[in-house]
Amino acid sequence: MSDLFPERIETERLVLEAATTETVDPLDLYEHTREDAPHIDEITEHVTWDPHETPKETAEFLELVTDERESGEGATYVIRPKPGEESEARSASEESSGGVPRDRAGEFAGLTGIGVDWDAKTATFGAWLRKPFWGRGYSGERAAALMDVAFDRLDLEAVVVAVHEGNEKSRKAVSRYVEAHGGRREGLLRNFEVNMDGSVADVHRFTVTAAEYRAATADEDTE
Repeated sequence: MSDLFPERIETERLVLEAATTETVDPLDLYEHTREDAPHIDEITEHVTWDPHETPKETAEFLELVTDERESGEGATYVIRPKPGEESEARSASEESSGGVPRDRAGEFAGLTGIGVDWDAKTATFGAWLRKPFWGRGYSGERAAALMDVAFDRLDLEAVVVAVHEGNEKSRKAVSRYVEAHGGRREGLLRNFEVNMDGSVADVHRFTVTAAEYRAATADEDTE
């Protein structure tokens, strides 16, 4: 069932490539998910996974998302900027060279995924980005592309996005792209999600229905 999901998705500034055991080297991904990766504590503060302790853990993650793709339960993608996409200098090495922005084309920017509950006809989105790629609107751009997949390709009835309480940057970003597609914030779900460390988090729930999406995109087509 892996053909349910596109192998590659292109937007104006991004390329989303399927993340599987065949397309991603676990050692390469481990460099960005390991415990001492740059800014890893900030990246994982409000997500549902902890930094990886070993490359084996990264390999097991890739096996998991590959199985999900093959069974039709969801798909994970590597996010890469297209040529001409620059980002502000963030690393110590860049700052020592004057902090001049550089072309980030083809770099690993992060991961995004779409999980599918076929019984509820609902898709759930998730994403995380490396810090040099924050604040550029990439989250909304890849979400718009995944909504096309959810509604036009998979014929689902709703998209759900959950954001941890306290993650204000993500909450604002999600609110913008959800509202742009006709959706809304449903509310704050208290004690809703158990984190990897055993703590319990409140989450903001956002939804977009197929009808809302089609009305919003129809308005875009007529502008």
